[in-house]
Amino acid sequence: MNAKKSGLHSALAKVDSQRIKKTDYDEIPELGDEFFQGADEDRAGELVRRGRGRPTGSNKAQMNLRIDLDVIEAYKAQGEGWQTRMNDALRDWAKSHGMMR
Repeated sequence: MNAKKSGLHSALAKVDSQRIKKTDYDEIPELGDEFFQGADEDRAGELVRRGRGRPTGSNKAQMNLRIDLDVIEAYKAQGEGWQTRMNDALRDWAKSHGMMR
């Protein structure tokens, strides 16, 4: 066994030899309502995630698209909702060029 592996085994042995005392739990803070409001839930074996991703039934798709930095910065400078505005601009252009109805 090389030196790294033997060092790992001795380190793991030290960890395994430690016992947790009741007073060790005193350092752990109580979890308040704020923590659980944003937590994921397990309902009947199915993970229910909160606050992330698109809502079910959304007609949007995630994709990678390279856009010039100056264009992105111009949209971001307008504030929150810049991605929606960019999507609307693309939709308007496609409609005005007969690509969509």
